Amino acid sequence: MKKFKELGITEEILKTIEEHRFEEPTEIQEKTIPLVIEGKDVIGGSATGSGKTLAFGTGIIQNTEKGHGIQALILNPTRELAVQVAEALKDFSKHKKLKVVVVYGGVSINPQIDQLKTADIVVGTPGRILDHLHRQTMDLRNVKTLVLDEADIMLDMGFIDDIKMIIRACPKQRQTLLFSATIPPDIDRLIKHNMNNPIKVSAEVYVDPSKLTQMYYDVSDNQKFSLLVHLLKHEESKLVMVFCNSRDNVDFVANNLKANGIKAMAIHGGFSQDKRSRTMGRFVDQNVRVLVCTDVAARGLDIPEVSHVYNYDIPNDSKQYIHRIGRTARAGHEGKAVNILAHRDHDNFSFVLRDNAVEIPKEPTPNVERAKIVWKNEKKFGRRPHSGYKRNVGIRRHRR
Repeated sequence: MKKFKELGITEEILKTIEEHRFEEPTEIQEKTIPLVIEGKDVIGGSATGSGKTLAFGTGIIQNTEKGHGIQALILNPTRELAVQVAEALKDFSKHKKLKVVVVYGGVSINPQIDQLKTADIVVGTPGRILDHLHRQTMDLRNVKTLVLDEADIMLDMGFIDDIKMIIRACPKQRQTLLFSATIPPDIDRLIKHNMNNPIKVSAEVYVDPSKLTQMYYDVSDNQKFSLLVHLLKHEESKLVMVFCNSRDNVDFVANNLKANGIKAMAIHGGFSQDKRSRTMGRFVDQNVRVLVCTDVAARGLDIPEVSHVYNYDIPNDSKQYIHRIGRTARAGHEGKAVNILAHRDHDNFSFVLRDNAVEIPKEPTPNVERAKIVWKNEKKFGRRPHSGYKRNVGIRRHRR
């Protein structure tokens, strides 16, 4: 606790930190908290699970006064991440009794309108925040701090124009905090036009290399799914995340894992907010051991107890590989990242190796029994094979 006190954190927040038994700040917290408290603009880069929310949240909570309108606005790319950030801010501000409101689409707007009337801090997705601004149900005139969290992902999801309109609705005299894994040209322009002498901070990837085992299997197309089933049934694991590149693959893998007796659930952008929330709740509570997901649906979520990450599809964006494997081998725990390659995966995997300067050993393929395959929607997955299972169980589509 001594190091937290040295960062200039007030007793109200230190009390909650102590309740959580955090012994010392993470690298991003140590670098960011004093700057945010001081009111500086910050450009931050860090991995999921590195304590980024507390890094910017501490200063926001400390500089926010109850009952003076919305004084902080945090933009997140996905509903799940917005909920997660809001819950963390509620927790760490409880001794100050601040009102934190989360807003996102896919649910009724009316309860949000009522809650915003007395909000001190608002967390939300750009589309729904812009909706409130158009309805004049959100007043940003008192905003002192604006946070753009996972800015590169918001850009990838097409939110750049929404973000610009939201920035214009905030006071020009404010603190701006931007967190992004990369700084593409559009974000660089946002920084130049909307931030005041920002200070750059970064933290090393939170994955402990000494605790992470990486490997890959090279199999024929018709062995890909069967190998996944075999590994899930024979590997001793806690929570498992299986990554696919498309919604169709997520649905296919999750449905067929269940058909093979493995408790699995799917999550992707095609689900309703209620279904996504229930799925995440069951996974975090460990009622379901395997979560099959796309990158966008899982981005930014800090899920403890993930011991294995399986790349059923190798990511199209080689940098996304680091985000995926960053789900495991954290905080001193062992972790394993397993890549299952069929013919179509080799190009993407070669980019992963080259762009991330990583060496990943090949594992011999074990003897695998043919897994049961259920084709629920042949129109979606293409024509059924003539005999046996001789098709590539991966559909090359890019809806996430």
